[in-house]
Amino acid sequence: MDLQKEEGTSEIEDMEGILDNASDLSEDCREKGIPIIYTRHINRADAVGLAAGEPLNENGEPIYYHSKSSSIEIVDEIKPEQGDIIIDKHRYSGFYESNLELVLKNLHIKHLVVGGVLTDCSVLSTVMDAYYRDYQVNLVKDICGSTSEGAHMASILMMANRVYNLQIYDTDQIRKMLNDEDYEVWETDEPDELKFNPENLRKTFSKL
Repeated sequence: MDLQKEEGTSEIEDMEGILDNASDLSEDCREKGIPIIYTRHINRADAVGLAAGEPLNENGEPIYYHSKSSSIEIVDEIKPEQGDIIIDKHRYSGFYESNLELVLKNLHIKHLVVGGVLTDCSVLSTVMDAYYRDYQVNLVKDICGSTSEGAHMASILMMANRVYNLQIYDTDQIRKMLNDEDYEVWETDEPDELKFNPENLRKTFSKL
């Protein structure tokens, strides 16, 4: 999700590691014929249709994801290959007024593997929207990131608490799963299992 050149210049925790993990997992998926779907967040240069409060420059154009700049393109480290799918979107969620669901239905997809940035924006809203549509989501937490550790961890913990069919992996573990090896995955035993607060955030996150 939104692994674009725009994000490459933002202060995201361990962006290099996120891209390395995304590249490794994408290659495994391609080898197994699993479709690779990229989302790109795009804001029109003329500011038509922007979300309320979207930051603008002195010319009244969007500062981020400007449609006439290279910032909207997928980063070179995980550049799409022939046969990959790119979904353009104009809000955080990959589902909102895009053709993502049409693509998923056409491919008869029931399970999603999700990673990307920002954890507390596009990833969170897309995972929730996928859950509302009865997709089973496999969240790869070390392919996710945000501009602060707290926002990243809190968002993943919120999804873990409330998306009841969510499974959470690290990249090495989901790659093992795809290759029929023994692997570790976290899934909830009960709603609101992870009662986190500012004092125990890191400790609770380490359980995932």
